Amino acid sequence: MNRKAIAWATFDWANSAFPTVVSTFVIAAYFSQGIAPDPATGQAQWGWMQTASALAIAILSPLLGAIADRGGHRRSLLAACTFCTAVFTGLTWYAEPDPSWTLWALVCVGLATIAFELGTVFYNSMLPEVTTPEHMGRVSGLAWGLGYAGGLACLGVALVLLVQPNPALFGLDRGASEHVRATALLVAAWTVVFAWPVLLAVPDPPGERLPMQQAVATCVAETRHLVRGLPARPDMLRFLIARLFYTDGLNTLFAFGAIYAAGVHGMAFEEILLFGIALNVTAGTGAAGFGLLEDRLGSKPTVMVALVAMVVLGAALLMADTKAWFWGLAMALGIFMGPAQAASRTLMARMAPEGEVTLHFGLFALSGRITGFLGPAVLAGVTAATGSQRAGMATVLVFLGVGAAILATVRPVRG
Repeated sequence: MNRKAIAWATFDWANSAFPTVVSTFVIAAYFSQGIAPDPATGQAQWGWMQTASALAIAILSPLLGAIADRGGHRRSLLAACTFCTAVFTGLTWYAEPDPSWTLWALVCVGLATIAFELGTVFYNSMLPEVTTPEHMGRVSGLAWGLGYAGGLACLGVALVLLVQPNPALFGLDRGASEHVRATALLVAAWTVVFAWPVLLAVPDPPGERLPMQQAVATCVAETRHLVRGLPARPDMLRFLIARLFYTDGLNTLFAFGAIYAAGVHGMAFEEILLFGIALNVTAGTGAAGFGLLEDRLGSKPTVMVALVAMVVLGAALLMADTKAWFWGLAMALGIFMGPAQAASRTLMARMAPEGEVTLHFGLFALSGRITGFLGPAVLAGVTAATGSQRAGMATVLVFLGVGAAILATVRPVRG
């Protein structure tokens, strides 16, 4: 890969610490076990927070993507989103293990989630500029694999330096869960330290730059025009609808995986971290491996294989009644998590018209978030109604299956 591609891929290493440590494995489990009154209530509350975040992301992402295209502010917007992700993540440190801190924890993680997801709009749109069309699948897949490696490395540091030592290092109070809460500070620092190369190596694309006020007015009109014109582009529309469903399923899986493992299989924080590290190894291997194959297989077939495999393995995983089976099936499922995401990113880059890539990645984010509230809301509702975490997690398979069925009808054409 060239210098720009390497710098671009490094950002995946930097920002993957947030979804891995905060949204999935550590802070999510800490909230359900340490802050919420009980795990089922915590899962439901976490779901409503994810729902509110998804609505904000759905509204803001296409508009900010259009502003980046027309106003030339892509790099500065990426920097601002990265900074906000780090700040709000760091503030989660103050959430003590008591129900009185519920609102604080949910607001901090919710705002960090919004900033994180908006940042990916500008980051993903850089893909066509850092490599050739023939190698986009490879670069995207390897970058996603590097992201899983970054999540793995951050989890490893958290385990060795913060969670596992007893007595805790750095004067942390285990009784007040400071050894767990400090992982939020680690993620904030990790994001800031490793995110800067892409901001230096990948400048804003050349072209006319409108003043911010004019860019906003123009982009609101362009976004409205683009959305209204989607029915005339049936393949793009079906792809966005398909991604709407299967990304709902993936995001719900990531957000509640650790909560499910803790509540159903009794995993403590240390075991959840080990589980997360192992899952990141298989997921990173899958993303990088399929990335090398994607340019030959095609982006759409890669996503289809990944989704079908995840539905089959996910169904078996929900029926697992022992921790050993749960571990084994989860590791197998992890192989297909990265390819589903990385190849989707490449597919959008291949289908988006030139000059409107960031705007289309705004729609890409919109398709992943406009009903992003639905996955967590359905999971939260089913969990609350049945009192069963297994029943709640089963809804993920429905979203993945519907998305795969719709994607099967898409012809991956540009424009």
